[in-house]
Amino acid sequence: MDLALRGRRAVVTGGSLGIGRAIAGELAGEGVSVAILARDAARLEAAARDIAAETGARVIPIPADLSTAAAVEQAAEQAVAALGGVDILVNNAGATPMGRIGDTADATWAKSIELKLMGYARLARALTPGMRERRWGRVVNIIGRSGHQPRANYIVGSSVNASLLAFTHALAQECAPDNVLVTGVNPGPIRTPRWDSLTAQGAADTGRSAEAENNAAIEGVALRRLGTPEEVAGLVAFLCSDRAAYITGTMIDVDGGGTRCI
Repeated sequence: MDLALRGRRAVVTGGSLGIGRAIAGELAGEGVSVAILARDAARLEAAARDIAAETGARVIPIPADLSTAAAVEQAAEQAVAALGGVDILVNNAGATPMGRIGDTADATWAKSIELKLMGYARLARALTPGMRERRWGRVVNIIGRSGHQPRANYIVGSSVNASLLAFTHALAQECAPDNVLVTGVNPGPIRTPRWDSLTAQGAADTGRSAEAENNAAIEGVALRRLGTPEEVAGLVAFLCSDRAAYITGTMIDVDGGGTRCI
């Protein structure tokens, strides 16, 4: 399927690893010029080189700590200057730790809110005006299913993700008249370094081994396996295309049938 994305320009945050890297690779494979943002400059540059070599697309690494307003503004300006404009924003950066209410200090709440919730909002605020002026744009927020299926031992992540569900709906309503579509994607258990970290944290909470924790998560998935970053990336590329031109303000779970709510 040709998604007709060739020539578009995208920003993908958290683009050096896991789901973000897979999304950057998928878009680059469709002929999109991509700026990838992350904190680890060396890993970011390596990812950019690899994706460019694999796809032949232009891939620009922009090191940035997206937990501060100044860094977000600077990174957005760099991306616009390097690409000549931005048509697609994929917000993916943010790693909220596991933890219950009594174990979670104010600093953890603040860090998670600044990086994920405010990072997504600030980048959207910086980049959607250009999309709206050109009357074409896509914002895809990688959120997480805990926003509508919260867990006590992931209280910060559940709260931030719930906020992002509301943010995505509200932004979609505002931008729709200008043909800028805003959607959310909620990955379930996806085989990434991030998943390994969450599994280890969950094991510490339950007293099980990491292997037992991982197996328990798989048991809760209808397909009885972990997903892959590429399975998330394929959906994101579709949502960025004109084949999804009547989809906005909605959230799609990529979780193997693990979410049990309506």
